[in-house]
Amino acid sequence: MKFEAVLFDCDGVLVDSEPITNGVLRDMLEELGWKLSPQECMRIFLGKAVKDEAGLIEAHTGQPLTEDWMVRFRERRNLGLMHGVKPIRSAVEAAAQIHELYQGRIACASGADRFKVELQLEKCGLMPFFKGRIFSGHELPRSKPAPDVYLAAAAALGVDPKRCAVVEDTVTGVTAGVAAGATVFGYSPPEAGHDAPDALIRAGALQCFADMSGLPALLGSP
Repeated sequence: MKFEAVLFDCDGVLVDSEPITNGVLRDMLEELGWKLSPQECMRIFLGKAVKDEAGLIEAHTGQPLTEDWMVRFRERRNLGLMHGVKPIRSAVEAAAQIHELYQGRIACASGADRFKVELQLEKCGLMPFFKGRIFSGHELPRSKPAPDVYLAAAAALGVDPKRCAVVEDTVTGVTAGVAAGATVFGYSPPEAGHDAPDALIRAGALQCFADMSGLPALLGSP
């Protein structure tokens, strides 16, 4: 199938941020009394907005998840990302190739807040390919696994979602892309911070790949 646009998730697809964000979350949950290993924290929260998991956090800590706590979480997370976030291996080169191939019809559609997404794209040298085409699930009625952010990105590009390729690395994100009607490609390298290929396929990904340098050939020409 030939696609007319390519929609990228951000965390774990373009930028290697999940270990940093989850490390901060794990530490702050422990301060509230919920002790998790790094692996457990990643398994529970990967691909999900922390604010959407308030009920789960409150059930395990016995404390309300306040707006003040969320502000402190974002501050500590952003500080960690400012100092440590790096692009996913070969993501800058792949984004550059696909941006050129699709004549700018690419977008970043993330479940995260806009400040975080833009900070990361800037830090990782990816902003030139996505500036003006960045979409945050926080600014829409529903975030992933609902399709809203992908539908908004496709509409802004003037492309039918069914003619869009989506690149995702979590079950939550794949579910959102499939619900939007797009064709989803699952990025699943062996490093921590991504869901396994079989889980992504079960969620509806067409196929999985482990090296971002192979994505332009996988998508083909529009």
